[in-house]
Amino acid sequence: MNVNETLGTWSELFMLLAAMTYLVSFVAFAWDLASHSKALRGAEGAGERELVGAASGGASRGAPAGGSADDAGRGFRTTARSELAGHVADAEMRYTGERRPAARVAVAVMVLAFVVHAAAVVTRAVAADRVPWGNMYEFCTSGALVVAGVYLAALLAKDLRFVGTLVSGLVVIMLCAATIGFPTPVGPLQPALQSWWLVIHVSIAVAASGIFTITFAMAVLQLLQAHRERAVLAGERPGMPFLRLVPSAQALENLSFRLNAVGFAFWTFTLAAGAIWAEQAWGRYWGWDTKEVWTFVIWVVYAAYMHARATRGWTGTRSAWLSIVGYLCIIFNFTVVNTVFAGLHSYAGV
Repeated sequence: MNVNETLGTWSELFMLLAAMTYLVSFVAFAWDLASHSKALRGAEGAGERELVGAASGGASRGAPAGGSADDAGRGFRTTARSELAGHVADAEMRYTGERRPAARVAVAVMVLAFVVHAAAVVTRAVAADRVPWGNMYEFCTSGALVVAGVYLAALLAKDLRFVGTLVSGLVVIMLCAATIGFPTPVGPLQPALQSWWLVIHVSIAVAASGIFTITFAMAVLQLLQAHRERAVLAGERPGMPFLRLVPSAQALENLSFRLNAVGFAFWTFTLAAGAIWAEQAWGRYWGWDTKEVWTFVIWVVYAAYMHARATRGWTGTRSAWLSIVGYLCIIFNFTVVNTVFAGLHSYAGV
């Protein structure tokens, strides 16, 4: 393989420029939320007496059907949903309501950052004369590209600008981790990775990790929104007025579940493809290597999430926490397992 070090240097410069541009997008998304928080704080105060009156006349009226108001994600009775109507965004996540210039700027800047980011990943691949997934630096930068791409694609169908701050922030963190924590000069693949299974196995793993990053951000928002909904139904001042721009906890949970189902299917394929590749490379499908074990642990956590949500009625905050735990396992697998534990999968490049 021919390595073009000059092109590799350009790739690193593009990556740095992309990180700075994502940071500008993050600031714009945060400004959008902050400006609306200031404007909506007055609306919260104006409606506070109405909330208190409603609570004193029938706090039980705002409880979820068949239980307490402890879990806002289970689905409310009609009266409770009507009380929340003015405190959450459209559950269909359509582009309605007032104009949001800061959010428009944030999306436009993020598109620019994505283009520069894609150029950085492509030039890295051309410089190395291979797919850019051979070490932690390349996996992290490619994963961040998938996160941004999935989010921007979703914006074409749904108004998900409310999660832009978290998504752009996570992308910036991923790029900073890659460039500061895992810097790796462009170079050829290790012999064990020189297989077409690298393209199949790692590309799907990158896609799954990107989807799980989006659902992690939505799970965090779901927990915040659920807490705020409980305050609204109790007749208390809810706080966090920017969450009026965010759909209900239940709407967030439903969308997260659909995305997690896709990510889980991808991760299942990742696990199976890895086993087939292991048989070709080392003569066994499974060897209890640390990386293999944690890949399976992640699969078990998300399988538990899918099963509990679909068949056991684990909705609301419990499903959100399971989604968060699954993503934390991915972070542990990517960072600690790759850098601390020795094994057959020690291809971190650091």
